[in-house]
Amino acid sequence: MRRVIVSFALLFVATMAFGQEKNKKMTFEVDGKCDMCKVRIEKAALGVPGVKYALWDIPSHQLSLIVDERKTNPMKIKSALVAVGHDTKELKASKEAYDSVHPCCKYRDDTTDDSGHH
Repeated sequence: MRRVIVSFALLFVATMAFGQEKNKKMTFEVDGKCDMCKVRIEKAALGVPGVKYALWDIPSHQLSLIVDERKTNPMKIKSALVAVGHDTKELKASKEAYDSVHPCCKYRDDTTDDSGHH
């Protein structure tokens, strides 16, 4: 009986570990415009422990990643991106973070500002 319980315990642990991949590919959209944005976005993503590869495509705004899911998750990566001024679908950069990016990197619609003027 004891051997059966140990077997089930090992099977359960193996199943839990299997759910988190060592080299998980993921892609999500990150707002930006230029080569400077590309460098900033990739550097921020690679600065998150567990991110092994990051490539941001300027035309599509798609950030392709390979991550160790045991060390990170998409929200941790997105938090790092908004901290350097780049919006994602789920998280938006603070005004201070966005204002810190180079003027040519401004990707938000500038037709309205906080005062409501056009």
